[in-house]
Amino acid sequence: MHRTLRPLSADPSTLSAHDRVYRTLRSRVMHGEMAPGQALTLRGIGRDFDVSMTPAREAVQRLVAEGALTMSASGRVSTPELSNDRIEELASIRALLEPELGSRAMPRAHSALIDRMEAINATNTDAVLRGDAVTYVRTNLEFHRTLYLRAQSPAMLAMVETLWLQLGPTMRALYSRLRRNTPPPHHRMILAALQAGDEPGLRLALRTDVTQGLRHLVQ
Repeated sequence: MHRTLRPLSADPSTLSAHDRVYRTLRSRVMHGEMAPGQALTLRGIGRDFDVSMTPAREAVQRLVAEGALTMSASGRVSTPELSNDRIEELASIRALLEPELGSRAMPRAHSALIDRMEAINATNTDAVLRGDAVTYVRTNLEFHRTLYLRAQSPAMLAMVETLWLQLGPTMRALYSRLRRNTPPPHHRMILAALQAGDEPGLRLALRTDVTQGLRHLVQ
């Protein structure tokens, strides 16, 4: 069962030690700030966040349950390492869920939302031109999440974020290796469909963005 998503903008001073560690590590994994297969230790997490072993352990257990981290039979904790087949499997699941979220969001896609997505996409394009893989991954997900929040379907969004968590480190590593210098065209297609109120076009643009983008990375 998926937990209700809490606002990511909560005041850090009001968070428990466990929540602070959990949120920060979750963001780092999702946005590709950590490499695939990067090992973590409870001692190291406790030192980095200046917390005891208990909140570090609770945060790690929660992240393992979400797929953001993996734990071997021997207890070794690390970020996910994905094969090409696994990447394509996750892309296929995203291609089922994300067009549905977009479709549900479309009736609430007012001009201010589209303007916000335009601004995020400009930052995403700038990250491509600068070769900044972490900012690219972060703003790419922010672009999608900004739209999907309007769907008001928290359970479906939680499923999609679980996929993003598993893909984060690999997306960053593959993108860095690819060294592309032109932004993907699919965000413009998404924005154009939203502006035109074209629901079939939006579904197609989202599906293409997810599948073609990831398949291009693993070639």
